Amino acid sequence: MRFALIDQIVDMKAGESITAIKNLSLAEEYLADHFPGFPVMPGVLMLETLVQAGAWLIRHTENFEHSTVMLKQAGALKFNNFVSPGQTLTVNLTTHKWEDDGITFKAKGQIGDVSAVSARIILQRFNLRDKNPNMASADEFQIQKSKEMFQHIYKQD
Repeated sequence: MRFALIDQIVDMKAGESITAIKNLSLAEEYLADHFPGFPVMPGVLMLETLVQAGAWLIRHTENFEHSTVMLKQAGALKFNNFVSPGQTLTVNLTTHKWEDDGITFKAKGQIGDVSAVSARIILQRFNLRDKNPNMASADEFQIQKSKEMFQHIYKQD
């Protein structure tokens, strides 16, 4: 994961919903170029924050069964507001449909009560070894790294 965009999972109901936060810091390198003198989170990274939150819900629900969770489709994508350094983007995803070929979520990101982004996203999950048995060790490595990161961002009561 090149950009780990979820700082904390605030709430999660397996198979149903997740609430997570991204604290945007001026220290994030991409803000130097987006945009000079007016740093804001790129829209594609707002979408990626929604995707990563959904991926954590899938991993948790399916007990980290798959090494790879990725965006299959995004629809009804709307960017409604900028996210600036010092602000917190709170993302909420609710499961619309859970099927073998993809999980559909209704997703939104807000700054306080103000909408920043919303979409319907479909995520797919798989293991690399499903197509190439030689990739089994890569799957295990990625699953282990995901479990380790999960322990840092989700503190269960």
